[in-house]
Amino acid sequence: MKTIYLDCSMGAAGDMLTAALLELCQEKKEWFLEKMNSLGLPGVQVTAEKAVKCGITGTHMEVTVFGAEEESLDVHRDHGDEGHGHIHGENSQGHVHNENSHGHIHGEHSHAHASLSDIAHRISHLDLPGEVKRDMEAVYRLIAEAEAQVHGKTVNEIHFHEVGTADAIADIAGFCLLVHELAPEQILASPVHVGSGQVRCAHGILPVPAPATAHLLRGIPIYGGSVRGELCTPTGAALLHYFVTAYTDMPVMTVEKIGYGMGKKDFDQANCLRALLGRLDREEDGETGEIIELACNLDDMTAEAMGFVQELLLAEGALEVYTIPVGMKKNRPGILLTCMCTRENRGRMTQLLFRHTTTLGIREQVNRRYTLKRREQAVNTPYGPVREKTSSGYGVARRKYEYEDLARIAREQDLSLEEVKGMVETVVSQ
Repeated sequence: MKTIYLDCSMGAAGDMLTAALLELCQEKKEWFLEKMNSLGLPGVQVTAEKAVKCGITGTHMEVTVFGAEEESLDVHRDHGDEGHGHIHGENSQGHVHNENSHGHIHGEHSHAHASLSDIAHRISHLDLPGEVKRDMEAVYRLIAEAEAQVHGKTVNEIHFHEVGTADAIADIAGFCLLVHELAPEQILASPVHVGSGQVRCAHGILPVPAPATAHLLRGIPIYGGSVRGELCTPTGAALLHYFVTAYTDMPVMTVEKIGYGMGKKDFDQANCLRALLGRLDREEDGETGEIIELACNLDDMTAEAMGFVQELLLAEGALEVYTIPVGMKKNRPGILLTCMCTRENRGRMTQLLFRHTTTLGIREQVNRRYTLKRREQAVNTPYGPVREKTSSGYGVARRKYEYEDLARIAREQDLSLEEVKGMVETVVSQ
């Protein structure tokens, strides 16, 4: 399966995403730049230059609008500042700014505005494939919906600054066009580093991630850290929201190409987004993914209560629940209760563990999981259907029959399980 994996350990912005994908198809660089600069976006000039961050060479995409570049104003609080903060303007990693957003607008054309319908009209007239234009409109609508939600307005009431609009359209067009050219079967990504601190906007100083960005990142695993600044921008968040199918550690894949999209800010860590193009042969090797392990130690619950919570967790969607005897403080014998679940079901499992056990704390661990491909089909026998489960991958092939079906026939026909199993295998072999 042709896959692009995005390493967002230093966030995501439209220009960084575009630059990383451009490095995956360097043979099309001249065509891409010519295409971008002939779209007819007023005053827009797109260039791709080599850049170095912490010794790593990659590509920096620069989008200027009538010679001006968008800027993000991160807020840094220096010692002795009495909490008010010194404002330092730093070139951003390339994100959308509008009158309801998080940016600082520069350039003589910044007084003009555009509505979502204006932007859709502009996109419809670009010389791009229809699929690319549909993707662009969908991404821009996500941004508009996020802004509308944050500011308590309707989508039609949101108006974007002209400079920010042209800058964002170029970033979104570039990324969507390169996805179209690379044609991956899926795009995966790591959890997203959003940065920390504050950023100045038209309405004052806001926390990182800025409100619209945070709204776009709902349902996506994100984290902060020691890096002070805005690492994930609204444009980057919208592109991830629209194109990425899953967020996980890098899966087992055969990597063919690697691209580095560079941001403009300098940090102690390399300010880049890495894209890896490769293949996951799921038909042959099964599947990979992640699984959440929740665990707690218990020494003051009855056996009945312990059995009840295990049944409840499984009924609510836990993948596996098991117990292990352990020794606890004061030499008390105890039980280690472990619940395996998906990332999406983690909150529900945590709630149930706190409600139905006596634990005061739950430990979490994220594990990579390798699974065989599984399939189920019914085998018709003289005594009714029996479900046959097959699994394959990683050079292994297995088959077994559903115990409950075998047991039902054994009870009804006064046979042993082995006799029923032999009867089913005879039917399958005929």
